[in-house]
Amino acid sequence: MTPAHHQPQHAPELRAAARHLGRRRFLTVTGAAAALAFSVNLPTAGAASAAELDAARITEDPFTLGIASGDPLPGSVLLWTRLAPAPYQADGGLPARRVGVSWELALDERFRRVVRRGRATAHPEFHHTVHVEVDHLSTGRVYYYRFRAGRWTSPVGRTRTAPPRGGRGPDLTFGLVSCQRYDQGYYTAYRHLAEEDVDLVFHLGDYLYEYAVSPVGGSRAYPAGTLPGHFGHETVTLEDYRLRYALYKSDPDLRAAHAAHPFVVTWDDHETENNYAGDTPESEGPADAFLLRRAAAYRAYWENMPLRRPQLPDGPDLRLYRRLHWGRLAQFDVLDTRQYRSDQAYGDGWQYSGPESEDPARTLTGDTQENWLLKGWQRSDALWNVVPQQVTFARRYNSTTLPSKVSMDSWDGYPASRERVLAGAQAAGIENLMVLTGDVHVHYGFDIKRDFDDPGSRTLGTEIVTTSVTSGGNGSEKPANWATYMAANPHLKFYNGLRGYATVTLGRHLARADFKTVPHVTTEGAPLTTAASFVTEVGDQGLKPA
Repeated sequence: MTPAHHQPQHAPELRAAARHLGRRRFLTVTGAAAALAFSVNLPTAGAASAAELDAARITEDPFTLGIASGDPLPGSVLLWTRLAPAPYQADGGLPARRVGVSWELALDERFRRVVRRGRATAHPEFHHTVHVEVDHLSTGRVYYYRFRAGRWTSPVGRTRTAPPRGGRGPDLTFGLVSCQRYDQGYYTAYRHLAEEDVDLVFHLGDYLYEYAVSPVGGSRAYPAGTLPGHFGHETVTLEDYRLRYALYKSDPDLRAAHAAHPFVVTWDDHETENNYAGDTPESEGPADAFLLRRAAAYRAYWENMPLRRPQLPDGPDLRLYRRLHWGRLAQFDVLDTRQYRSDQAYGDGWQYSGPESEDPARTLTGDTQENWLLKGWQRSDALWNVVPQQVTFARRYNSTTLPSKVSMDSWDGYPASRERVLAGAQAAGIENLMVLTGDVHVHYGFDIKRDFDDPGSRTLGTEIVTTSVTSGGNGSEKPANWATYMAANPHLKFYNGLRGYATVTLGRHLARADFKTVPHVTTEGAPLTTAASFVTEVGDQGLKPA
């Protein structure tokens, strides 16, 4: 589908400030920073004195977009909700007034044993979203939570804290999801995931898509006029992105998964624009206009995700990479391979490697994030070092004849960056490495070789690539290129092109990956199948059939 476009209406103050500053970090200029804060309605010190709406005057259910939790720490949980009685309206059905919201945390889902309660404010500047960080909790424990606004009570959510930082901790099971284009299918995979017994879920990017959505919801084929016409253009402004999150979060299966499990999220490209690279848009255009768009996209992302205060954006900048621990069992280094990358070589797409893509100065992570990752590995005492990120890490040839083309948008387009990461893992003595990936709308299981040119070289770890929830439509078990890919990439151990998700269990002796699929997404009610299962052993990395 060719996306429709409309004329973006960014605040004139911000446009004027950004126009004179170009691509590089315009927030270093005080005037531009002030203009940007104004344009995205960043609450200031005076926001607390804004008029308050009596929540008793809310006459329709404000919890239409559900609840969520995220980034579990040893003694802390992050709880999220948004008040939106009319989610498909730009204002969510609420006036520009702050609203008091109460919350409760309990040991049981009937809330007979409430352990913490408090109040938060849903600011209109944050689009009436609420982020509550509840600290001083027991470690390694399941909790239940809910919100109240006026006479309305939210659904009940289930979350948990991580084990103590130095503790051994039990085995950990988590889900992997990515790429959930709303208009290409139903979120049946999320309904199944909501019923899984997992400790947390990693979302690896493309939570939403910027492309236009028709009034019939594309492949969902709703009755004519089901969705408002304002979804029928590409997202560019803050209002556009906010409305698009409302559309996605209105899906009951997505809401069920968020309520059932804490999520750890990272973005890819479509939360802003397809295949953008750092501050370079996909297509040529004014630099200031893209930074305005990125600021709007990042702002809406933070508002709608269960993220903590350190991830609050500063204009077109948001530090999303962060580190989480699960006792001494696992260290998770969550990456952002989109915000800091060099522009794709050779105009992007599938190209032959050459001097441009192989330039040692090119980076997928940016120098600061790369150093953070490698130093974190040097200090790690975890049994498993896991890297949730976005694009395919292992080498992927699309031809059995050499030279073969590779994807310039993946790590193959940044081979020097990948080599520095692999060398850093080896130097740090990382023995059980696992990379988690989304983006490509298929299941892959890779062995990560120290030298991909030598199939006999040491296997440093494994890469688990989860397929899309819906993106790409129904898909097929064996895509047309299945045989070629399997022959061209001996380190590729599994490939499946249906929709679904993956689960991974990390234990003291091995890890198990289960690739799960549904046969269709363009109609509801598809059953779930485990298409394949693999294990990789501690101290002997490499995927083996379970």
